[in-house]
Amino acid sequence: MTSEGMGRGGQRSRFTPGVVRDGGRKELSSKPTSGSSIQHVYGAQHPPFDPLLHGTLLKAAPKAPSTPVKAKRVSTFQEFESDTSDAWDAGEDDGLLAMAAESLNTDVVMETASRVLRNHSERQERHKRREAPGPEQKPKPSAEPPPVPSGDLRLVKSVSESHTSCSAESASDTVPLQRSQSLPHLVTVALGGTSDPSAVSSSALSEREASRLDKFKQLLAGPNTDLEELRKLSWSGIPKPVRPITWKLLSGYLPANVDRRPATLQRKQKEYFAFIEHYYDSRNDDVHQDTYRQIHIDIPRMSPEALILQPKVTEIFERILFIWAIRHPASGYVQGINDLVTPFFVVFMCEHIEEEEVDAADVSRVPADVLRNVEADTYWCMSKLLDGIQDNYTFAQPGIQMKVKMLEELVSRIDEPVHRHLEQHEVRYLQFAFRWMNNLLMREVPLRCTVRLWDTYQSEPDGFSRFHLYVCAAFLVRWRKEVLEERDFQELLLFLQNLPTAHWGDEDVSLLLAEAYRLKFAFADAPNHYKK
Repeated sequence: MTSEGMGRGGQRSRFTPGVVRDGGRKELSSKPTSGSSIQHVYGAQHPPFDPLLHGTLLKAAPKAPSTPVKAKRVSTFQEFESDTSDAWDAGEDDGLLAMAAESLNTDVVMETASRVLRNHSERQERHKRREAPGPEQKPKPSAEPPPVPSGDLRLVKSVSESHTSCSAESASDTVPLQRSQSLPHLVTVALGGTSDPSAVSSSALSEREASRLDKFKQLLAGPNTDLEELRKLSWSGIPKPVRPITWKLLSGYLPANVDRRPATLQRKQKEYFAFIEHYYDSRNDDVHQDTYRQIHIDIPRMSPEALILQPKVTEIFERILFIWAIRHPASGYVQGINDLVTPFFVVFMCEHIEEEEVDAADVSRVPADVLRNVEADTYWCMSKLLDGIQDNYTFAQPGIQMKVKMLEELVSRIDEPVHRHLEQHEVRYLQFAFRWMNNLLMREVPLRCTVRLWDTYQSEPDGFSRFHLYVCAAFLVRWRKEVLEERDFQELLLFLQNLPTAHWGDEDVSLLLAEAYRLKFAFADAPNHYKK
């Protein structure tokens, strides 16, 4: 079956099920793309994570409820699900918070939940002020309840639970497209009774960001950085001034000991340019010219174009990708790996430019020695990332195919109507989710959102492999209303390949991550949850 597909630029291209073109992946084949035989896999030491074979839920000690409630007997997952509001519920389900605290500090969870709800509330207030009250709307009472303590902030029911109760409201829902399905329609947050709520919100936001930046600086200033604390602090986002050093630490590129860092940087940078001197001249040899030619073709297709098309940046990316391919013969270069260079390069360049947006910067004005250091740092951090997901890019890309299958099973459990709708219209997960796994959603969301997403990925154990699966599930269910409204195979597939995320920001990513964390908590250690 063949249908029309559409790229990010809006041009239609031919689409063949199972093969995503211009989406950042190599076309699947039953035989190797180069060489006369299949090479052994040298780099895929890390077996892909399979929730179906993983352990069981951690058990937390029972905690006495703060108010008298009727004792609950949880004997099946269905009863557990019906009695549970959310994994972050601080009222009825204190036991769940205790369980979550074993894998992620409760303060971090509550801080993230509080910030997500607060940001969402502020956006709701701005949206309501822009619209004049209609004939059926009543003015909001001036008296507001006192602010709820952060420990009592809670998310609403999960996506899978709220769908049945809110289906009647979805038809008349006029909320903007960026709203997450897992949030309530109205969230009331006390603003201190001032006459200018927006000013107070902005001021409070600045104070919170300044406070977070101070926490990062204090943690990074010590002689030995506590990486576990740094991960907990980074989960809900990393301030821009400290993001480069934090990424280098979380990726394992730099040591935790401050005194060892200069020597490590000097040694790794020297090692990288030794690779350049030894290997790069071979790019025109018969055995490597196909690899180099494909890299040379793929780089201009990347974004942001204003940055990538600068000659010096193009040269840097070509060197990074070619050296990585030569040193990893088990996979070689595969379309999609090129996109993974961009976030590291952009974050590390932010230290050395004055422009707010990197894509507006003229890289030719940056000193040559600075560019050399950024190039080496980008290469090593990208290599660290790919070490954990290299089975995504070995022959036949088995890691991606397994993850797509796991995504299908997960969505069938958390949102059966969406799963059944895709099946009825013969849309296969491989047709849209292959690119999600191959490019880590970089073609689906703006670069600024990718950077924020990677803050959390680097804070999570196996974030780019395990946690990414739950982010993709939350991402698909996020568009459930639009998906269910599509009644045509072609239109449905075009929508899933061109999701309207151009105006997404940190708030949208935070909501997506919050829902992904809930799914991970519910399913990662509970293989029986997959059984119908």
